[in-house]
Amino acid sequence: MREHRRTIKKDELLEKVVDLRRVARVTAGGKRFRFRATVVVGDGKGRVGVGMGKGIDVVGAIEKAKNHAKKNMITIRMKNRTIPHEVYAKFSAAKVILKPAIQGHGLIAGGAPRVVLLMAGIKDITAKCLGKTSNKLTNALATIKALEKIKASK
Repeated sequence: MREHRRTIKKDELLEKVVDLRRVARVTAGGKRFRFRATVVVGDGKGRVGVGMGKGIDVVGAIEKAKNHAKKNMITIRMKNRTIPHEVYAKFSAAKVILKPAIQGHGLIAGGAPRVVLLMAGIKDITAKCLGKTSNKLTNALATIKALEKIKASK
């Protein structure tokens, strides 16, 4: 007789490695190298998270970053395929502005904000990094902070 097993379907999450860096700690014996990974995780339906992890090897750092991103997921209030209103946020040296767009406009953004918005499932939006920093981690976190500022649409 065949055993019948139930398969529990976990919600499918998309993931993208935004940044991968080799960082060093200087000790008396020389430099100790580790890897820092920045990962964006989202379901494409309004939930997104950004995580950062460090490890001895690349795979370990990415796994830690993925777990961190899953723990820090936020839910975004969307109006059709865009956001209800314009938002601005600053995180560290990164400044990001997000503007809603009409249907069919597309996702007009670059760098880390593009990945965050893509993983969140926002299809029509314009985003711009206004800060001078090119650090993808801070730009991604500034985008998350901006998305948290969105108020409920009436």
